[in-house]
Amino acid sequence: MDRIRVVMAKPGLDSHYRGTMVVSRYLVQQGMEVVYVGNQTAEQIVRAVLAEDADVLGLSSLSGNHLATVPPILAGLRSSGLDDVLVLLGGIVPSADAEVLRAAGVHEIFGPGSELVTIARTIRERVARRAAPVAPAVTEGIAMA
Repeated sequence: MDRIRVVMAKPGLDSHYRGTMVVSRYLVQQGMEVVYVGNQTAEQIVRAVLAEDADVLGLSSLSGNHLATVPPILAGLRSSGLDDVLVLLGGIVPSADAEVLRAAGVHEIFGPGSELVTIARTIRERVARRAAPVAPAVTEGIAMA
């Protein structure tokens, strides 16, 4: 598999950068290619994912605006044909909001204190699963009733 390409972004005007920078640096140390685009609008984030041919989009939201900023990004990814991009969200997300975001298309949510090794392992496993070839259905020799 080629190097995993990750775009890291902060939707909206959230100015809490530390966690995003720590995660980005760790992913680079783990052999991933990380492009940090900082604060961007939904449209700018989708364009960055497309331009960078990213496997993963990492979003960080600590300002409580995740229900306003994340769904438009997910819709933009879908409308751009980027349904296969793994979307991760880091930040403070109440469990009720997490359910809404997962239903909208966020694959994993990592709160404060999440271990870096867990984030990297999740990315590797989920990207590998998406890249694995789908075995053709075997019907020869099976009796159909």
